[in-house]
Amino acid sequence: MNHVHVSPTGDDSGPGTPERPFATLKRARDHVRALSGDVTVHLRAGVHTLTAPLLLTGEDSGRDGRRIVYQAHGYGTPGQEEAVVSGGREIRGWRERDGLWLADVGDLDTRQLYVDGRRAGRAALEGIPGSVTVTETGYVTDSTDPQRWGNPADVEFVYRGVYPWTEARCGVAAVSGDEHSTTITMDRPAFAWAAELYNSVVPWAGESHGPGLPTRVENGAGFLTEPGTFALDRSVPGRHVLLYRPLPGEDPARTRVVAPVLETLLHARGVHDVAFRGIVFADATWLRPERPEGFLHYHGTGYYEGGGVEKAVFAEGEAWVTFPRESAAMPGNVVFEDTGRVLVEGCRFTRLGAVGLEFSGGSADNRVLGSVFTDISGSALAIRPPSPAEGRGNRVEDNRIHHVGVEYAGSPGIALSAAQDSVIAHNHVSDVPHCGIVLGGGEGARGARVLHNLVHDTMQVLADGGGVYLSGPQGDSAETAAVVRGNVVRDTLTPYNFALYTDYGASWVTVEGNAVHRADNTAVLQVWPPLENVVYRGNFWDADPVGHDAPPAGVVYEGNTTVPGGEEFREATAEILLRAGLRSLGG
Repeated sequence: MNHVHVSPTGDDSGPGTPERPFATLKRARDHVRALSGDVTVHLRAGVHTLTAPLLLTGEDSGRDGRRIVYQAHGYGTPGQEEAVVSGGREIRGWRERDGLWLADVGDLDTRQLYVDGRRAGRAALEGIPGSVTVTETGYVTDSTDPQRWGNPADVEFVYRGVYPWTEARCGVAAVSGDEHSTTITMDRPAFAWAAELYNSVVPWAGESHGPGLPTRVENGAGFLTEPGTFALDRSVPGRHVLLYRPLPGEDPARTRVVAPVLETLLHARGVHDVAFRGIVFADATWLRPERPEGFLHYHGTGYYEGGGVEKAVFAEGEAWVTFPRESAAMPGNVVFEDTGRVLVEGCRFTRLGAVGLEFSGGSADNRVLGSVFTDISGSALAIRPPSPAEGRGNRVEDNRIHHVGVEYAGSPGIALSAAQDSVIAHNHVSDVPHCGIVLGGGEGARGARVLHNLVHDTMQVLADGGGVYLSGPQGDSAETAAVVRGNVVRDTLTPYNFALYTDYGASWVTVEGNAVHRADNTAVLQVWPPLENVVYRGNFWDADPVGHDAPPAGVVYEGNTTVPGGEEFREATAEILLRAGLRSLGG
């Protein structure tokens, strides 16, 4: 066994020993390439600040039976050290003016700021002031306040609930006006794309066209009224200014402020037989929503960037929505692409600006075990192969996921799409703005299992989702069907949501032995397109699902039990409650 040590206080000219560790992960990676046999790279305590993403390729794989491990020193022992891999930059040189802290930050661009580890909110207003009219290019208001917002190009509009499951973002291009009114011109193509994408006739909202009025306006220097918020002024190219209104008692001389800079911390492509254990991945951003294309969210981690839309007609032709012909996907800040037999164990993903951890391409037989995901702008974890055959045998087990989707409210906790024989088991998912666990199907998908997870306090912001959500074909026979078994789903309380949600043409799914309580709706059997070869069997809930009294032709509904809440429910579901959630690490 070879042991390599790397420390923030090390020296890359040294030998990488405990006494003389390397200073950078890149140097450690290059050193490992020349070694044979098993290798453990020990990350010593402290912040390992990256100035560029750490890239791993096929030559960084274990081979000929050997395994390469990157781990926090002392992993799994009482002496385990906290090793943080950070893409952030500490902000210094603050000056104070009118109750604000200001710092000159050169060409820094970021969407997040962390003050002593706490995510500072972006300075914001709740909508456009005044009486507002929507135009082809933006908005006109009889208020002159927008003329004092600061640099217009810094300002971003947020559209929450354009569809109940979406939250879009679009930048401002220009603000002009006089003493009577203000004209706001929005970024293009984003605003034109939004008008193309968000069109519907639905029972809950009638007929709508385009994004409508924003629900929130962010990142104007003139919005800094709330303590603990920040704005980034980019009015002078290359001479950006960060502004922060401190909380009571905060002192710039004693406060550590970090701005995420990198969009990717680690990108491993074509790697196999490598493990990452006990490492904290932190301080990364994602700048794509800043572009003129905006962030036109549609569902889950997907968003629209042109290419045309299609119409989904339901309710016997009386209702319809438009959806993207093609979708892009929010990226991961830590990415494994075309990887096999990679283990991520006991790690922590936090202070991140996109999806925390992504497996993509032909990633098969990977495992995410006992890790913690929190304070992440998007989803905790996404596994999205291009086809089911390329996404086989991945396992997500015993992870604690909470307070994710904090910037992009359509993000689910865990998103697994187009997979074969993959497992999501014994995770504890809570405090998310939309779905807890999403299983997307497709042609060739088969054998996915969602087992013994504890999912609660989901759907806290948006609607039309669930604690566990499935859509599309999940197999082609009873033997290849997806199985949702032994999960506890509770506190999905906000309106128009379902604890267990088989939606949009889900087929070949067995939902059995789950316990559901305190939900707006426990489940739904009548959806469009209709369900096919879906079985609801042996579940316990405290209210009957929508459509239980007349299950459609494609649904088998048998042996389910409705039990009042409280002690009677706990007694009836004791075994299910006992087995759901974490078994080991990640608490």
